[in-house]
Amino acid sequence: MNIPIVPLVVATALFMENTDSTILATALPTIARDLGLDPLSLKLAVTSYLVSLAVFIPVSGWVADRVGACTTFRLALAVFMIASIGCAFSNSLGQFVFWRAAQGLGGAMMVPVGRMVVIRTAPKAELVQALSFIAMPALVGPMLGPPLGGLIVTYADWRWIFFVNIPIGVLGIALATLFIPDVREETPRLDAKGFLLLASGFGGLILGTAMLGRRIAPPEVAAACIATGAITLPLYWRHAMRVPRPLLDVRLLRLKTFEAGIAGALFFRFGVGASAFLLPLMLQLAFGLDALSSGLITFAGALGALAVKPLARGILRRFGFRRLLIVNGVLASTVLLASALFTPTTPHLVITAVLLAGGFLRSLQFTSLSAITYAEIEPRQVGSATGMASVGQQVSVSLGVAVGAMAVEVSEWARGHSVPQTADFSAAFVVVGLMSMASALLMLRLPADAGDEMSGRRLPPREAPSAPTGPAGGG
Repeated sequence: MNIPIVPLVVATALFMENTDSTILATALPTIARDLGLDPLSLKLAVTSYLVSLAVFIPVSGWVADRVGACTTFRLALAVFMIASIGCAFSNSLGQFVFWRAAQGLGGAMMVPVGRMVVIRTAPKAELVQALSFIAMPALVGPMLGPPLGGLIVTYADWRWIFFVNIPIGVLGIALATLFIPDVREETPRLDAKGFLLLASGFGGLILGTAMLGRRIAPPEVAAACIATGAITLPLYWRHAMRVPRPLLDVRLLRLKTFEAGIAGALFFRFGVGASAFLLPLMLQLAFGLDALSSGLITFAGALGALAVKPLARGILRRFGFRRLLIVNGVLASTVLLASALFTPTTPHLVITAVLLAGGFLRSLQFTSLSAITYAEIEPRQVGSATGMASVGQQVSVSLGVAVGAMAVEVSEWARGHSVPQTADFSAAFVVVGLMSMASALLMLRLPADAGDEMSGRRLPPREAPSAPTGPAGGG
């Protein structure tokens, strides 16, 4: 078997999944206008996808081991394609939300299972190169998505943003059949009770928050959903502390670095996820830009994120995790707050420069948070830790979208108008920017030398020079 083909096949599928999400953000105003919806009501379509990811990611590995990795991967691609067609033919908010949730199911099975296949099939000597293949979609997808989405909805029908997934998915299924082995492992008993508690907890809390405002659903329905989440999530915590192999092992939060990484990412992604939803809406609804111009401007953030990747390790080695996460977290959140100062007369070059700097700082923060999360994790705990981190990412982004949209609606109500204006988006950016800045405050709890071995500031004890103390070991 030609091993490099496997990560290439997986990367193609992940590129489709990553690009789809960023294309949609740029297209939301056009979709809303065509369907006769309020653009802010489409927050439900965004959050339903993310909730579906959060709910099904924890069971994706179990399903792959149960029915086979290749079978699961092909099934995930098929579900994603069918759901894409469903999105393209949707004519109401309910239909669109349903098919976006179905897309999330496909994405939840596609991403972790694809990564697992690569790890299990690539030789140790080629693992780093193989993982670099599947890391590229996360970098390139968000960069190409906004201008591609703007191009499609400006010069074609918005439904084509979903039709472009079909040839990629068909190619992925064909190549997976040829090159991906149907590996499977012995599976423990599924934590079915934990799955039901998590699904109702995350689903109720996030969707209930997203349904507040805009008369998407009766207030009592939204309140019932939120109450369900508020009740079932503590019940899951109690359940997870009692069973030997819970779906998400909350006992890992006893590790200081893991707790800091998860909590810090939760708050930081809160603001960043909201901005990815709010910024295209502000540029198009309040500033009057077309979708293509909006996409070309927001493209700058992904470009800045890509630029920091080669520099991240050197910066961490120089400053250490704690100092970097505090200072860079404040700077990144301040740049996010600066979006509240944008007006229709702000030069596009200035907006682009701010977004470029924000992308650079944001990516550096994410890289550092991801690394510190695993500083104390043992090899046997990697699977559980990765599941916790992945679910936390989807939950924080979806809550950020819901709260950011709610902030716009509250500002509208307070100002006595029903069409979002610049001041309403500015208020929302202040709210989510402050939430993001809370991430930096959480890092104050980290020890000063947290993660120093990982960053290279201090060598592991077995490699350290004879002197037991001092900074000389890491340079």
